[in-house]
Amino acid sequence: MNRVRFYGMCKQLGGTVTERWGTLIGDPLVVAAGRRDRLTGRIQAQRGALKQQAVRQLADFMRRNRGWKSLLRH
Repeated sequence: MNRVRFYGMCKQLGGTVTERWGTLIGDPLVVAAGRRDRLTGRIQAQRGALKQQAVRQLADFMRRNRGWKSLLRH
């Protein structure tokens, strides 16, 4: 396991914690930020992409699929 994949796993864990915290306090913006962090971490861990590349890939996906509502639900 290389460093980039490890950082991706840590990013997923942090995203999960942020998402649960947002659910606990009832803030949908914090929940959405946690999900975004979790998805970025998953890209980073699976593909070994650097943080900037993972963020760019997720942003490209979101821009191409604006009407896709599955990311808003669990």
